[in-house]
Amino acid sequence: MNEVPRTMPAWEAIGGAGRIRRVRRPVPEPGGGDVLVRIDSCGVCRTDLHVTEGDLPVHKPHVIPGHEAVGRVVALGEDAARFELGDRVGIAWLRATCGACRWCRSGRENLCRDAQFTGWDADGGYALYATVAEVFAYRIPEGLPSEQAAPLLCAGIIGYRALRRADLPPGGRLGIYGFGASAHLTAQIAVAQGAEVHVMTRGADARRLALDLGVASAGPADAAPPVPLDASILFAPAGELVPTALAGLEQGGTLVVAGIHLSDIPQLNYAEHLFRERRLTSVTANTRRDGEELFRLAARLGLRAAVTPYAFSDADRALDDLARGAFSGVAVLSMPDDDSSRASTVVL
Repeated sequence: MNEVPRTMPAWEAIGGAGRIRRVRRPVPEPGGGDVLVRIDSCGVCRTDLHVTEGDLPVHKPHVIPGHEAVGRVVALGEDAARFELGDRVGIAWLRATCGACRWCRSGRENLCRDAQFTGWDADGGYALYATVAEVFAYRIPEGLPSEQAAPLLCAGIIGYRALRRADLPPGGRLGIYGFGASAHLTAQIAVAQGAEVHVMTRGADARRLALDLGVASAGPADAAPPVPLDASILFAPAGELVPTALAGLEQGGTLVVAGIHLSDIPQLNYAEHLFRERRLTSVTANTRRDGEELFRLAARLGLRAAVTPYAFSDADRALDDLARGAFSGVAVLSMPDDDSSRASTVVL
């Protein structure tokens, strides 16, 4: 295995119009129970956009974004024993929890008030190296390409949790509002499980992708669904769609808001939007159990992400393209095989 260098190229959040800038950073050292990972691929998530644009103020100044990182273990911290050097692992959004509160003890660690998150509280995967506590790392099968594994670490996990919280009956009708990274993976799971899926999204290319993946219909984001829906998931960070999505539910239906950030929700009308036992709920992060279940399900169903690849050096362009809806599916950064390119800014 190659020797670990002292410094590495990375992208750090600067906020504002620039979002991120290219820098050099010291390679992090793994602490007790941590592993150091040489990153191969890192997904570009809408949460990265929220962090770098200031919708989610950073918890660490100049944090390195990225929480869908896949690579190989190159160093072990003290007492780290779960993985061996060379093992493939994934680094996801949920990074740490207290392990002692009532939420952690009841299997709801995603609600831990002391939880920490990769690419927000601590440096993430827009870099050649990153650390992760071994108990929060996911083992990545050798047969799963890194560019396919990376989107599962957030887009896949969050979509899976949202689908579970939607309480969709077997063979039920599911609405999906917005059709990006998480939605296109969730749609595949729902279709494979026998659901009738209807997609409402603004992009024509996204609607075509949805139809290619086997959904029953695909229309504009603000359109009424063709049939009353048993459950819907709102992936678009657009609060103005909440009344529309609630109005499209069958009685007793559930609307799940899957994003970490949402624009303001307009005033609701109780009789039109909530009466007849319609429910409005949200998704907050995920548990490690969600992730393990999703990886097993993905293998069984042959889940495939529609990947638009970007070079690591084009991470800023990938975020720009995500912001303007320039691609369907998910963007994934591919890291260089060596550290031949140098950043203009040195941060030591």
